[in-house]
Amino acid sequence: MRQWLDQGSIRIDPELSPLVALGVLVIEDVRVEARSADLDDEIRRECETIRERFGSSKSGELPQTADARRLYKALGIDPTKTRPSSEALLRRVLKGDELYHVNTLVDATNLVSLRSQLSFGLYDLAHISPPVVLRRGATGESYEGIRKGPVHVEDRPVLADQVGPFGNPTSDSARTMITISTRDTLVTVYAPRDLGAARVEGVLDATIACICRVCGGRATLRALIR
Repeated sequence: MRQWLDQGSIRIDPELSPLVALGVLVIEDVRVEARSADLDDEIRRECETIRERFGSSKSGELPQTADARRLYKALGIDPTKTRPSSEALLRRVLKGDELYHVNTLVDATNLVSLRSQLSFGLYDLAHISPPVVLRRGATGESYEGIRKGPVHVEDRPVLADQVGPFGNPTSDSARTMITISTRDTLVTVYAPRDLGAARVEGVLDATIACICRVCGGRATLRALIR
């Protein structure tokens, strides 16, 4: 799997490379389950800590959301209209709602995104046909969203493979969605280009630790692409 990246099979289009950095992981041999009581408890405790710390604050008022918002603005997206997925999680917690439960791999990744306040992409590697590029969506481009209709990505940042677009910092596709059958996963972390490498590397560390603790598996690929 390491050769998959070494051959240049994932990259950022030159138009976007001055704006965005992409943390990349491949984690193989994961075991995805519907729920985990231990993970549910960990998420509940994290949500309680956030509410105790920030009270009735609005997500957009918190400095923790600044990095993801800055990336969206650089990409020409208004983060008050299309919220970064990480801020959408935080906003839900601050409103007193529970996080959605999907499966253990998605839930573990959402926990890391909530803590780091950076947007993630999470994809079933079996349904990706490299090479992969992060680029602007072409005129009329869209993909089928997860439990929703078409996600329109014209002029928006989007990950695409040989089949077509399959994910962006806000919404992933039904084609590459994580299921109980997923065994190998591609994880992406979207960050502003000027965010310090140590910060992104720390998020990658936390992601590997959380996913492998909850779902097993091993990280076979890790990179920070700028």
